[in-house]
Amino acid sequence: MTVTLRGAGLTEDQVVAVARHGEKVALAATARTKMEKSRAQVQRAATSREPVYGVSTGFGALAGTRIAPLRQPELQLALIRSHAAGVGPPMDEEVVRATMLLRARTLAMGMSGVRPLLADALIAMLNEGITPVVPRYGSVGCSGDLAPLAHIGLALVGEGEVLDGRGATKPAAPALKAAKLKPVKLETKEGLSLINGTDGMLGMLLLACTDAELLFKTADVTAAMSAEALLGTDRTFQAQLQEVRPHAGQIASAHNLAQLMSGSQIVGSHRHSQHAVQDSYSVRCSPQVAGAARDTLDFVRRTATVELGSTIDNPIVMGNGDVESNGNFHGEPLAFAADFLAIAAAEIGSIAERRVDRLLDPHRSQGLPPFLADEPGVNSGLMVAQYTAAALVAENRRLAGPASVDSVPTSGMQEDHVSMGWGATLKLRTVLDNVAHILAVELCAAARAQELRLPLEPSPATKAVRLALRQQVAGVGPDRVVAPELAAAEALIRNGAIVQAAESVVGTLR
Repeated sequence: MTVTLRGAGLTEDQVVAVARHGEKVALAATARTKMEKSRAQVQRAATSREPVYGVSTGFGALAGTRIAPLRQPELQLALIRSHAAGVGPPMDEEVVRATMLLRARTLAMGMSGVRPLLADALIAMLNEGITPVVPRYGSVGCSGDLAPLAHIGLALVGEGEVLDGRGATKPAAPALKAAKLKPVKLETKEGLSLINGTDGMLGMLLLACTDAELLFKTADVTAAMSAEALLGTDRTFQAQLQEVRPHAGQIASAHNLAQLMSGSQIVGSHRHSQHAVQDSYSVRCSPQVAGAARDTLDFVRRTATVELGSTIDNPIVMGNGDVESNGNFHGEPLAFAADFLAIAAAEIGSIAERRVDRLLDPHRSQGLPPFLADEPGVNSGLMVAQYTAAALVAENRRLAGPASVDSVPTSGMQEDHVSMGWGATLKLRTVLDNVAHILAVELCAAARAQELRLPLEPSPATKAVRLALRQQVAGVGPDRVVAPELAAAEALIRNGAIVQAAESVVGTLR
């Protein structure tokens, strides 16, 4: 199914489909008409006596410098070259592809004053699988993601490096030629419109939203497995207890836990026992933490949805033909959202690690062997897997510190407050990667602990999850190398197999 740019917003699913799964892209005729109309306005502004930022002037602190009409195309190419100043390892291909799509989307909205050819060129590179090499560092999240977008623009004009359709790094010019694509010759304002957007930040945030949704559902699955194995109760997850504090995310998470634990022989075996008056917070309060994370994700998605329907460029061509400067390239809304989601995701990992520690500690695990080991002492079981989870929790606490409260002025103090939104979304991706690792540890520990409760069976849903894991990871036994098992468990989490296994029994998780 082709994603068509119609001069309006996109959806998160469409962006993910193009960025991760190679979905094709097309430009609608309606968008082409809008672009041609605004282009005519920019061409008139280029020869006007009135200075127009980025059209007949320099950039940033050089906005007071007039540029003659004949030199305006030269200005645009010089802008791309000078702003392609990133450093560090290349960004993930999916991030660059998302950024390219989102930049084409903004141009297609017909307020940037560029030729349709520019959007066509970005779309053609996406469809041919040609991805510019974009260094990791260089954006301060204001005036758009200037350096990352400039590296994309550099490839568009046939300079810099790209990954070809087979993943090989090549100079841009021969890669374009091999794909039968021509480098773009930039004209007035077009270099500026290629780089003056929040597309990198937004692309990373949208990918993070998709990842976070899957991880938050997975966290409910692993929490249910741990609660069973720790002889926890499901009574605290009943709907009437959530209704007295009706946060939407909490209600959804508690519903998931109740469904996932339904029919458990382990839970049924001690339902009327007084072995514990109350479960630990990491078990009992799981919906409160996971639910708050869900509510945070909802807020972030609302912010991203607004941005997806917005034109982010400066200056823009208004409906009446005026070319107006603005500050919509400031990434603060996305920076706040990314920082908030990083905090929420870090807490999902933190509470999961606490459940792992409880499963492994014989003083708190309700009769399970130390570290879930076979012959403890001779074997160490999952002792050091918990160390790994603890290390990742500690890293996430550091990464959860907000980037958006920082600002380093740029461009000779013309750009004297910036969002650091690129850094916020960059570290959010790392936090989510770490959470996936932590949940893999909990998945392995909880599955092993359930087996140690046999002959009592867990619920049908969590049993299905354990059996899915056992296709890749062996059960209780003498010590073996743990790292490959954690990697296998993480792969099952990331590809959705763990959630799918649970949903095969209880239906769609909320």
